[in-house]
Amino acid sequence: MSEWLENHLPKVVLAPSFIAVLIFVYGFIGWTAWVSLTRSKLLPKYEIKGFIQYERLFDSPRWDTAINNLYVFGALFIVIAMVLGLLLAILLDQKIRVEGAIRTIYLYPMALSMIVTGTAWKWILNPGLGIEAMVQGWGFPNFKFDWLVNPDYAIYTIVIAAIWQSSGFVMALFLAGLRSVDGEIIKAAQVDGIPTWRIYTAIIIPSMAPIFLSAFIVLAHLAIKSFDLVIALTGGGPGYATDLPATYMYAMAFSRGDIGQAAASAMIMMLVVFAIVVPYLYSELRAKND
Repeated sequence: MSEWLENHLPKVVLAPSFIAVLIFVYGFIGWTAWVSLTRSKLLPKYEIKGFIQYERLFDSPRWDTAINNLYVFGALFIVIAMVLGLLLAILLDQKIRVEGAIRTIYLYPMALSMIVTGTAWKWILNPGLGIEAMVQGWGFPNFKFDWLVNPDYAIYTIVIAAIWQSSGFVMALFLAGLRSVDGEIIKAAQVDGIPTWRIYTAIIIPSMAPIFLSAFIVLAHLAIKSFDLVIALTGGGPGYATDLPATYMYAMAFSRGDIGQAAASAMIMMLVVFAIVVPYLYSELRAKND
């Protein structure tokens, strides 16, 4: 018996976690996929009716708004966070004296939840309490910064808060990549008289391609699943101006009592995440096998 336990102890220890993941992750993914093919409303129905929920989903103006917002939010969030993170990493890579303080300042937002970030920026961007009121109090009564309540600009407030939250994480990734570059190559380039900016653009940054890909995957995943930041900052408003697929799914499931639509939107989100993550995992596994 003791010999059997010694040989199978790792399996016995991991079995409960494996079963829990199998049921509560993959099991419910399968359940959601099934419900998305039914006419479920407030309560689930299990009679397959085809792709009627997906047809309703793609005919919904609110879903179109959510997808368009995701394009705007995702593109700006990913690009600006990566550019800002790279610039901050290059700054810190210069071995400046206050590196520790700057690194702490920019990494601090990572310690906050998206709910806290959204609430803080809701105060900062509130026209009656935040930046607009402060600047007007300085003697500029015509200054306006009402993006939070302006349907045409509200989505950009989500971008600002998300960048503030995540750029420090991207900076940490890029800084680790910069510090891992072979110093001898850089010294050889400096000896040859190559300018510093050229060393970064032609040698260092191209060698960090895997880091860029990893940062893109993480940021894209965050953008697609963004929910708590939107709820805390704008609540999806004004109106549906800052709706994203995750908030649409939540509204259908818990406000409208339409779990069939919620399931269909959840499956579309999952497919988009898979479309980003699976090729990345495939390339990584292929590179290791080669």
